[in-house]
Amino acid sequence: MKTRHDELSAGVMMAVMPQDRQDIERERLLRVLSAATFVIFFQAFMVAPIIPTLAAAFGVSPQDAGLIVPAYLVPYGVATLAYGLLADRYGLWRIMAGSLLAFAILTVATATARSVEELALWRVAAGLGAAGVVPLALTLVGKLFPYERRGRPLGWLFGAMAGGMAFGSTFGAVLEPFIGWRGLFLAVGLAGLTVLLVLLPRRRLLSGAAPAAGGGLGALLRGYGTLLGTPRGARTYGFVLANSMFHSGVFTWLGLYFERRHGLGSVGIGLALVGYGLPGFLFGPMIGRMADRHGRGRLLPFGLALSAIGAAALIPNVPLAVAVVAVTVLSLGYDTTQPLFAGIVTALGGPRPGQAMGLNVFTLFLGFGLGSLVFSEVLRVGFGTALLLFVAIEFVLAVAAIRLFHAERPALANQPGGKHAPQPGA
Repeated sequence: MKTRHDELSAGVMMAVMPQDRQDIERERLLRVLSAATFVIFFQAFMVAPIIPTLAAAFGVSPQDAGLIVPAYLVPYGVATLAYGLLADRYGLWRIMAGSLLAFAILTVATATARSVEELALWRVAAGLGAAGVVPLALTLVGKLFPYERRGRPLGWLFGAMAGGMAFGSTFGAVLEPFIGWRGLFLAVGLAGLTVLLVLLPRRRLLSGAAPAAGGGLGALLRGYGTLLGTPRGARTYGFVLANSMFHSGVFTWLGLYFERRHGLGSVGIGLALVGYGLPGFLFGPMIGRMADRHGRGRLLPFGLALSAIGAAALIPNVPLAVAVVAVTVLSLGYDTTQPLFAGIVTALGGPRPGQAMGLNVFTLFLGFGLGSLVFSEVLRVGFGTALLLFVAIEFVLAVAAIRLFHAERPALANQPGGKHAPQPGA
């Protein structure tokens, strides 16, 4: 087990390393973390498109089978709070490695489920185990890259998330008829173990980049008070929650949408969803650079409005080709919102970046879980009504974001009173 002295030694090693060598090591680490993020999101998003298949396999309704989505997402979100705090206290590397190992083991174990209830229980366990990787990777970016250059590396990580969404939603449905749903979980679990083995040689960089922070329960509560007690923190986390509810509510049921509206099977559903996550996978770093250059305040309202337009296009009985394009537009809206919110969060944490990013991912995945549940209930009166409700709320968010995030401009990054802008109480 690494000691505090080992972590400080790693930090000293990075300090004396030539700058070009540091840059190379950081870029390599960024790519490995992106691979871990890809695998975790692949596993999270490969499930929703095969809900009709799982419902048939276990002899339950699609709504009952759909509960396995929040069964993973809600515990994942709750657990991120603990992982961020543990990383602040005991060091980032040990917590991240343990979480990635738990993800691999529990994902493989999910393949042993013999009922939808057992499947849901394994999904709960996997969500709890996996929750430390992505928020800590985002925290690490906040430590390794200055705020004014953080958009590109965050673009890499969110591009990996988007790629996991795209390929998970597509290949999960496409591969299931050939290897079965059990084979999907086995393959993804082994992929997670492989990424952990690749990450092992870079553990000293992770240990040195994010030194542990102390403090007890009082410091913990004060930390949450600081994060949520300013207008900037409150509005950012609030929008993360609402926007994630919108996207999860719509995405979770797209597989059922394409089955009922267009009569598609598993392979067809997978191909129809190929555009979801693809824009972020291809253009994530570019979107990050745009945020650094033009400001998050300008892109956020655009992304929220784009999301609403994509979902609104699905309300009428449109041709299949139009629905596929609408799914891609919906994804592009996500790719120009959630990564930008995360960029703001990296400026909120102060000495406890793990706590700030843990709260962000908690809010994100809590929204994912709640969104799928709320949409499933409204779905009982039809897809059109459910989509209309979610679209209306997202349009309201887009209009509100114009005013609420207008201060998120690149020029503010160098204001007096701190290296990140706006000011803490702004």
